[in-house]
Amino acid sequence: MTQIAFIGGGNMGFALAVGVRQARPEDTIVVADPIAAQRERFTVQGIATTAVNVEATEHADVVVFAVKPQIAEEVVKALRPTLDGKLVISIIAGTPLAKLNSWLGSKAAVIRCMPNTPALINLGITGMLSNDVATPQHRELAEAILAVCGIVVWFDSDDDLDKVTALSGSGPAYFFYVIEALVAAGENLGLARDTAMQLVSQTAVGAAAMASQSSGDPSQLRERVTSPGGTTEAALKCLNSEHVEAAFMAAIESAYRRAKELSK
Repeated sequence: MTQIAFIGGGNMGFALAVGVRQARPEDTIVVADPIAAQRERFTVQGIATTAVNVEATEHADVVVFAVKPQIAEEVVKALRPTLDGKLVISIIAGTPLAKLNSWLGSKAAVIRCMPNTPALINLGITGMLSNDVATPQHRELAEAILAVCGIVVWFDSDDDLDKVTALSGSGPAYFFYVIEALVAAGENLGLARDTAMQLVSQTAVGAAAMASQSSGDPSQLRERVTSPGGTTEAALKCLNSEHVEAAFMAAIESAYRRAKELSK
C-alpha cells in the first residue's frame, strides 16, 4: 500500500487522484486544497481531503504537486522539511526539473511530468523526466500512477519536455482548432451544426485510432483515402497551396520557444 498526497485539487489533480483511486484501490489518497468547493469534489468520490498541505504530506510516501505555477515555489519550499525520503512528482506547468531540484535540495527524488488534457478522460499522454536521485523503483511507481490517465513516455532532459509541451501538451488545442474549422466548413455547406459536429468529431476519433494502431506512416493512411482526381485530392491540393503544413511547423516552433521562455 502506498500513501499518496496531492497538493492542489484542480482538474488535472482531480483526474489523477480519481484515476489512482479506481486503478489502485489499495493505496491511500489525501488531497490538500485551501478551497472548500475543490475539496468537495474529492469528498464525493470517497477521497480524503484537508485544507492544510502539511497534513497531507506528513505521512505520505509520494507527494504530487498539482498547483498553479505562480504559487509553485512558495508551496514547494514551504513543504520541503516534510518531504525527506518521499518521492516527489510534479505536474506543475512550465516548471523545469532543474528548478524543482533547486527548491527541494540535492537529496530529493523528483519526477517532472507533462500531461495533457485528455488525461481528464483517461486518454492522455504524459512526458516524464526524473532526476538522478530517483531510483528505478521510483520511476516504476511514478509511471504506475500517471498511467491511470493514459500513456507514459520517458525523456532525458527539460529541453525534451519543452518540446513535449509544444507538441502534445498544447496539442489538444490544435486538434480542437481543426475541428472548429471543419465544423464551420460543414455549416458553410448547409449542414446543421450538430450534424457537422457529429461527423467531424467521429471522423477525428476514427482517424486518430487508425493512426495509433497502424504500424505504417500516417502518409500511407492518407494516400489510401486519396484517389487520383477525387474529392480528397482536391481538398489536399487546396491545403498544400495554402501552406497549412508550414503553418503547423511554425506554430509548434513558436510554442516550443514560449515553453523555453516560461521555463526560465
